[in-house]
Parts: sequence; C-alpha cells; structure tokens
Amino acid sequence: MAAVELPDLVDPSHSVLCMVECQNGVIGAESNFPALADAAAEMLPALVALAAVARGAGVKVVHATAQVKPDRWGANDNARLFGVARRSPVQLLAGSSAAEPIPELGFDAATDVVVPRFHGLSPFSGTELVHLLRNEGITTVVLAGVSLNVAIPNSVFDLVNAGFQVVVATDCVVATPPDYGEQVLANTLAYVATLATAADVATAWPQK
Repeated sequence: MAAVELPDLVDPSHSVLCMVECQNGVIGAESNFPALADAAAEMLPALVALAAVARGAGVKVVHATAQVKPDRWGANDNARLFGVARRSPVQLLAGSSAAEPIPELGFDAATDVVVPRFHGLSPFSGTELVHLLRNEGITTVVLAGVSLNVAIPNSVFDLVNAGFQVVVATDCVVATPPDYGEQVLANTLAYVATLATAADVATAWPQK
C-alpha cells in the first residue's frame, strides 16, 4: 500500500491533537517530577504553538490528564511509579489545580476537551477516550506531551492496536533523560507511528 502523505494523514476532518499529561502537577508549577518538568520546558514553545495551530484549523485539542479521587479509590498501586505518586506531596486530585492543563497551553473551554483517567498508564486503555474518538469519526491522533518513558509509548501502542493512525510530534514529546527519548522515537515508535515535527504538522493544518 502506498504511503499516506502527512497532509492527508492529519486532515482536520478526521484528526485530533491529544496532549498527554500536560498538566500543572506533572510538567507545570506544581510538578511531582521536577526533572521531567525541566526537560518539558525545552519543548514548551513548540507545544504551545501546535495547540494554537490546531485550534485555528478546527482540530479538537484533547487534554488527556492523569487524576486521582480524593481517597485514591480505584487508583493503581502495582508499580514503583504509582508508589512515588502516592507518596508525593502534590496529588493529582480531580478538581485541583494540579490536575488542570498548564496555563501556557491556553485552554479554551469552548473548544478543548479534558478526558481524565483514574487508573493505569495510558489515556486510551480502559477509558472512554477511544469511544469518543470513534464517535467523532477520528482516524488519526497526533500525540504530544509526556512522557516518552511511559505514557507516550503506551498511548501509541494502544491506539495502533485499536486501529488508529498515530502521528508523534517529535519536538512536543520528551523523556528523562532527554537522550533516552530520542532512542525511543528512533528505535521503537518509528516502527509503528509517523514521526513529524510540530512545524510539519502545522503546515498540514491550514488556518480558517
């Protein structure tokens, strides 16, 4: 089958931009993970620009956030990462500022959508997000956010397994350490997703 050109792959009529865990308690001022927040600061200009371009092209911006209930009911406790989160002084409580998208992204309540998850490592596994995308006729998901250590690879695999096309905005994702993220992109995600810069995607999203 012939390769699909990027403009067709990310056509606004069937694409969304999904910002993974770009929230105050992860990469913002209240971050649980200071090393990740520091690394994410480098990608912030590209991330902010991509969100603005998406809105201008009529592409839905979805904020896939990690949250917990006040008593952590239903939250995972079966991996070191969850233990670190449980002991952190900053909790991603539903309704708290830590759970909200970082202000730099210019959250637009009229058009943006927040889809929280309360368990697991991926916003697409066992959540309503896949069903929402299918109901809207979405076939391509452009991924941005954190991290290339865990949530982004999980998201790519879940989406590919569910039959979606995936585009990873390479300058809008990061890992700790950052050079590990480059290895994940080149040696894992390149085999199952399309890799493109934010500028490449922006070129394919003409403004209305």
